[in-house]
Amino acid sequence: MFQYSQGKSTTQGHKGIPEGHFEEEHGRKGFFGPVSHLIKPKPSTRWTAIEGPLRPHLYDLVKLPQEFGKFQRIAQNRDTRISNLWMQSSLTQNNGKVADWAWRNANGDTLYFVHKGSGQVLTEYGLLHFRPGSYINMPKSLAHTFFCEQDAQFLVIESFSSYYREPDRGMLGRNGFYDLGAVGVPSLEELHAFKKKMNAAVTKVFVDREGTTTTYSYAECIYDTVGWKGDFFPYTLHISDLMPINSHRVHLPPSVHTTFVADGFVVCTFLPRPLETDADALKVPFYHQNIDYDEILFYHDGDFFSRANLHAGMMTIHPAGFPHGPHPKAIEKVKTKTHTDEVAVMIDTLRPLQLDEDFSKVEVKDYWASWMK
Repeated sequence: MFQYSQGKSTTQGHKGIPEGHFEEEHGRKGFFGPVSHLIKPKPSTRWTAIEGPLRPHLYDLVKLPQEFGKFQRIAQNRDTRISNLWMQSSLTQNNGKVADWAWRNANGDTLYFVHKGSGQVLTEYGLLHFRPGSYINMPKSLAHTFFCEQDAQFLVIESFSSYYREPDRGMLGRNGFYDLGAVGVPSLEELHAFKKKMNAAVTKVFVDREGTTTTYSYAECIYDTVGWKGDFFPYTLHISDLMPINSHRVHLPPSVHTTFVADGFVVCTFLPRPLETDADALKVPFYHQNIDYDEILFYHDGDFFSRANLHAGMMTIHPAGFPHGPHPKAIEKVKTKTHTDEVAVMIDTLRPLQLDEDFSKVEVKDYWASWMK
């Protein structure tokens, strides 16, 4: 399809928008497919009422009960399940000892994002360390045991249809966004030293598959590997090792922040970055239609300037078909800002998400009206 235009238009998306007007993006396949930019006198979020289920949601996960060890399901579809998980400090729960059990997810790969807490993860491939801002990628059916030095909170993203992959680097080259040298690989040497120091003996494995749990018991510790090789192993990646991709002249789409790719969804990481410096450049997220993807955004840390009245630990869900963009206050606030100061995790899913009814207890019900002046 060739490009065509009518009326007031721009030669470059997200730039040179006529004074007093707003740009709205319509596009397929997230931000990779056919796309058009509409110039409008008012934003598409100027509704006065919304009736029906296709509405935005805001949840305050801080208000969730701390049910340690329970996966508090937020949303799911055929490809993924997103949950909140609280884990109690091992120093409190086990009197400073390593638990004698491991967990194995036979449904798919498990990606943990550490919102709070630090500690270690024991695996058959070695020991991993985590702290706030760490991703822990645990491939399907790998046994692992957490040792938390404080009470911890995780955003858990399971992939049922595929394993997690690196994003397509394209013209950026192999080191774009993050260098594979920054990946935290498990250490067998540290594992065996930790086991000896903590007198650890993990002899039970709980395996979850299709909603059932099977327990395997052993006479000796399962973490007894003396060597391994291959490209199938658990690893960590910390937000401090991610290098945001920027253009000083034009606002780039969220897809440039893609961190992990799976069949049916992607995981992106938004990090502090300098704002665009060209005088006619759009400096806030552009108004757009969610045509193909449901969008989850988890706010981890910082000052979330594109949304009013947000704090760390909140989560928004914007379903496909819902037009959205920055709040009116953000447009004014950005005029005095030179950098963003926020860390957030975004999950875009191709199939519609089914929201868990239990989360309605911590939903901010009037979120849909927050775009109204």
